[in-house]
Amino acid sequence: MSDAVSALAGVRASGMVDLADAGLQGMITLRGDLSSATLAEAVRSATGADVPARRRVATGSTGQALWMSPDELLLIVPYAQVGATVAALETALADEFAMAANVSDARAMVAITGAQARDVLAKLCPVDFSDFAVGELRRTRAAQVAAAIWREGEDDWRLVCFRSVAGYVWGALATVAQPGGEVGLYR
Repeated sequence: MSDAVSALAGVRASGMVDLADAGLQGMITLRGDLSSATLAEAVRSATGADVPARRRVATGSTGQALWMSPDELLLIVPYAQVGATVAALETALADEFAMAANVSDARAMVAITGAQARDVLAKLCPVDFSDFAVGELRRTRAAQVAAAIWREGEDDWRLVCFRSVAGYVWGALATVAQPGGEVGLYR
């Protein structure tokens, strides 16, 4: 059996911002009734986080819960623990109308760090980043493909896309992050 490799294989770039492959991430799509107490307890057991509010990210002691739609979360946990976490979720939610699926190897994550992160993202995404708060999440497009973006800290952002388009998204980000294309909207 071969070893798992992230879609971007550890690539890094610097320019207006620092870009980095976030490496292997355990990612679980969890669908169900987000108002269910049973589902909330399963999320808390898996990540240490509460079920997030709409378009928000909740961070816990062992992972994150990202709101993706009215009946869907993306749970981020350590890659090595994703199989056991899915099994625990399936057990905890056996009596619920819910589904947990390991999507770790179908996704790629990019870390975007720097004071001009919003400017770089604004070049690719049809989103108004002016009031985008820490802990906020948006599902959108990055250039021509589906992506989810959230703000981890003041100058710290994450972007998740499908693995099949990771190279395209990386190339677009690396291109628009080159010095000389500053738009200065968010300073």
